Amino acid sequence: MLEDTASIRARFESHGQRQVFRFWEELDESGRIRLLEDLREVDLEELDSLVRLHLGEVAEEGWSGDLQPAPYVPHPARGGDALRWRTAREVGEEALRSGRVAAFTVAGGQGTRLGYPGPKGTFPVTPVLRKSLFAVFAEKLVAAQERYGRVIPWYIMTSRQNHAATVEAFEAAQYFGLEADAVRFFSQGRMPAVDFSGKIILEDRDQLAMSPDGHGGSFRALSRSGAIEDMGRRGIDTLSYFQVDNPLVQVIDPAFVGFHLQAGSEMSSKMIPKAYPDERVGVFCEREGRLCVIEYSDLPESMQAELDEHRRLRYIAGSIAIHVLSVEFVARMGAGEGGAALPFHKAVKKVRYTAESGEAVDPAVPNGVKFEMFVFDALPLARNPVVIETLREDDFSPVKNPFGVDSAESCRADQLRQWARWFKAAGVDLAVDGTGLPSITVEVSPRFADSCEVFVERWRALEAKPVIQEGLAL
Repeated sequence: MLEDTASIRARFESHGQRQVFRFWEELDESGRIRLLEDLREVDLEELDSLVRLHLGEVAEEGWSGDLQPAPYVPHPARGGDALRWRTAREVGEEALRSGRVAAFTVAGGQGTRLGYPGPKGTFPVTPVLRKSLFAVFAEKLVAAQERYGRVIPWYIMTSRQNHAATVEAFEAAQYFGLEADAVRFFSQGRMPAVDFSGKIILEDRDQLAMSPDGHGGSFRALSRSGAIEDMGRRGIDTLSYFQVDNPLVQVIDPAFVGFHLQAGSEMSSKMIPKAYPDERVGVFCEREGRLCVIEYSDLPESMQAELDEHRRLRYIAGSIAIHVLSVEFVARMGAGEGGAALPFHKAVKKVRYTAESGEAVDPAVPNGVKFEMFVFDALPLARNPVVIETLREDDFSPVKNPFGVDSAESCRADQLRQWARWFKAAGVDLAVDGTGLPSITVEVSPRFADSCEVFVERWRALEAKPVIQEGLAL
């Protein structure tokens, strides 16, 4: 340990970061081990370049160049070519029957913002049975496996903070009906926070101020964890990517997979039309002939509100963090081959720190910089990227906020609206208000039906149909 400590200490001192050893003499053995574990995670050369880029002499570049709205494939319900969609679905279904597709969920967050103490994926989200987000996704995967006759592996990226609790939740639920060896967990990477002079911040005497490296870090995490090799052994070449906060997501969408494969795409994305100019979603654009996503905060208000010849928003293609990825592309990005590495973005934050006196301080104003990567920054680096339109009401209702828009309440209401539409399609009219929200609370498990088409078929096949009443759960 002493030899290792001397080497690590020398490296950090040579990079101007000697302050991380400020309390070394005061630490007991366990504290020194904790600090060394944090220090071993830090790539000092990478950190130096980030400090120069974001805080030093090299100016950080924003988006520039000729920006245009990105083209996308319209949904059949909104004027798209139904035959084209049917053909894409057939291609995707064949890939699923061949065992080429896996699911990938970014699930590193905690439910703190929702007032919930555990991993966000364990948050109870359904309106009657209060099933967790993980349970909903798992049941959708089980339904897809039964339909296509193949195991669909599920890769889940956790964080240091919630990894153990996430695994425990799956074990306690017996993997929600999935095969345990088809579910693989791994933690995303972390990056140290720095002060405005580029010095690594100590959160505690024996702990760096570390934070997850963003959903864009998923490429590196998949590569470094051995998940890519595992996919190769299983014959997986296509990943269905989604984030943990959206229970409406079509975990496995064969049409989406089909469009991706038909185009020979390395990364494909779903869009929804923005509901209003300043909706807080990124926008798919083309810049100098390359597909990209411009964050809502970076698109000038004049462009956000710009209309086309049909009086619709010109920059209308909202990004909702649903993608299909080529495994080969993920591997290349994760390894940073040929310059194919995602850029880091800076976020100025209030970072808890330990003062020279040893006192822990929660700053009242921003005092540091965190670095993170965004998965959509891979789009300009991908060959033949495709954007397809999806229906908001059937694919997107995230749980982000404690109340109001994108809250647990709004998400449960959107689930109820979806099921009310399914009942209506099956010939059962539930009483609904002007927004389509039914007057009674019901719940449909993905194991019973994971789409309107399947629901109608299953409902009509029931010999003894249940009474439609408050609290019905199918």
